Amino acid sequence: MNQSLRVVIFLLVILLSGCKGNQNLSNVSNSAKVNYAESPEFMFAGLHAEDDATLLRIAFLGDAEPKPLAEFPNMDAAVAHINTLAQTLPVDFVIGIGDIAHKGTVIQYEAATPVLQKLKAPFYPIMGNEEHGNTIETYLNYAQKWNNKIVSPSYVINHEKLAFIFASPDYGRDFDDNGARWIFEQIQRLAPKPVVLVVHGAQQGVFPENPEKGISNKLFIEKVILQSNLAVVISGDLHMDMDRVNHSKKIGNVHYLHIPALERTKIPDETTHTPMFRVMTIGKDGKVSVDTYAVGEAAPRKEHTYSFTLSLPE
Repeated sequence: MNQSLRVVIFLLVILLSGCKGNQNLSNVSNSAKVNYAESPEFMFAGLHAEDDATLLRIAFLGDAEPKPLAEFPNMDAAVAHINTLAQTLPVDFVIGIGDIAHKGTVIQYEAATPVLQKLKAPFYPIMGNEEHGNTIETYLNYAQKWNNKIVSPSYVINHEKLAFIFASPDYGRDFDDNGARWIFEQIQRLAPKPVVLVVHGAQQGVFPENPEKGISNKLFIEKVILQSNLAVVISGDLHMDMDRVNHSKKIGNVHYLHIPALERTKIPDETTHTPMFRVMTIGKDGKVSVDTYAVGEAAPRKEHTYSFTLSLPE
């Protein structure tokens, strides 16, 4: 091999390595758009009377992102169901765990918006990997139509007794170190209050049905999850059939709760889909009950109830 050919090959290797590096830098660039310094905190007192045993009641809407059509019949029915439920069991707010608009398309945002605007309780969403198919600015434009307080992809709802951290992924369904560090700092700052962390996907391995799908950030896994006041991680993303998976579990000191998808099921297969949503009721004594409602059924499904106790500050 002559010297000229060696030089050409060497330059090609450098060029290809540079292209690969630029792809990685692209993710970092996208994640840098999240300005965590602007992430707000909302104080929330709750709706419940002094003699009510309930401290907070929160409903959860799972993934929607319908395909192939931009239609949301099950999300619409779930919203109507939650509104009806709230007439007898007051709902403080509703949480969306991401993936409303498939690939973040405007046609899906436009179709979902009038549905979500029907909610009578305040709606607090995060982004999912689908929303990252478009820009953060596009997501926030529509999120503000669902709740005009949403000015950042990530934020905190702080209650006297506990706190909720809403952590949108920095890219895809994962965090970069800035995002993971922000979560870590919020959990530490809020201690000793128990924290409920709302993410789109839990860290890899929590749900063995798809163990490689989820958060892989090292700081999240080695620091965030080990904080003593992190009590609950809420996630969706996997589109799991509640009847055929282990959807609620405790690993270490943390309770992991899966929120089922509203428009379609993927795991363990796509043969059966029952649209469901979940409701978490937190008692003033710290006892927590998580109920699962099939859309349109008046009573929750007993087989999917999950209970645990939070250590609330005096």
